[in-house]
Amino acid sequence: MNWHLHFLGVGAAHAVSLGSSAAVLERDGVPMLLIDCGPDTLDRYLAAYGAPPAAVFITHTHMDHVAGLEQLFIKLWFDERLRGKTRLLAHAALVPWLQTRVADYPGVLAEGGVNFWEAFRFVPCTRGFWLDGLWFDVFPTRHHVPGTSYGLALDGSFVYTGDTRPIPEVLARYSATGETIAHDCSLVGNPSHSGIDDLEREYVDETLRAQLLLYHYGSVADGVTLAARGYRIAAQGDRIELPAPSTPRPDAG
Repeated sequence: MNWHLHFLGVGAAHAVSLGSSAAVLERDGVPMLLIDCGPDTLDRYLAAYGAPPAAVFITHTHMDHVAGLEQLFIKLWFDERLRGKTRLLAHAALVPWLQTRVADYPGVLAEGGVNFWEAFRFVPCTRGFWLDGLWFDVFPTRHHVPGTSYGLALDGSFVYTGDTRPIPEVLARYSATGETIAHDCSLVGNPSHSGIDDLEREYVDETLRAQLLLYHYGSVADGVTLAARGYRIAAQGDRIELPAPSTPRPDAG
C-alpha cells in the first residue's frame, strides 16, 4: 500500500501564487483526508480528484485555511447525494471560532431555511479521531494565541504542524520513529509562524531536522533560499511519499 501527502498549496497568507497551504493524505492514490480548506483549495482539490473531499481536518480558523468552507458548503448542499456526507473534523476548542467565522452569517443561502452545518457531518475531537480504521493524533501548536491552532499526526507516517512556532516538545513525542514532518517555515518568523532561524535554534537534533519538510513560505524565491540551507521544501502540486502508518495503539481513541 502506498501513502502520499499531496500539497495543493504551500504558501503563506500573502503568497497567493503558491496556493493556500493545504494537503491531502492519499492511500494508493485515493484521497483520504484534506487538511485545511483555504480560498482556492476546493478548486485545486476538484481539479485533482473530480469530487469533493470525504473528510476535512481544520487546523485553525485564519481565513487562508477556512475560507473555502463556504464554497464547499454550496457544493455539498445542492447535491443530495453529498449533503451531510463530508466529515469536517476539528478540535473542539475551534468550534466557537468556526461558528463565528464561517457559519454564523445571517442567511447562509439567500432563500433561507438552511443551517450551515447540515451540509457537513461535523466531528469535534480533542485528543484525536478515527478515520477509516486509523487513529490520528491531534495536538496544540504555538500560533499566536494558545488554544486556537492544532496539528495532526499519523503514527509512523507523518506530522503536519499547521501554522506554528517551533514545538520541539511535541515533535519529540510524535516524530520519534522517522515520520515526515510537514512544518510551517518562512525566512523570518513572527508570533504566529516559524522562521528558519527559529527552527535551527530550537531543533538541535540533526535526525529531526532531516525529517522536516518545509511549507507555508512567502515566495518561490524564499523556497529556493530555504532549500539552499539544506532543507527539503514542499512545492505546490508535490506528492511526497510517506512511510506506511503503524497499526493503531490498543489504547488509541
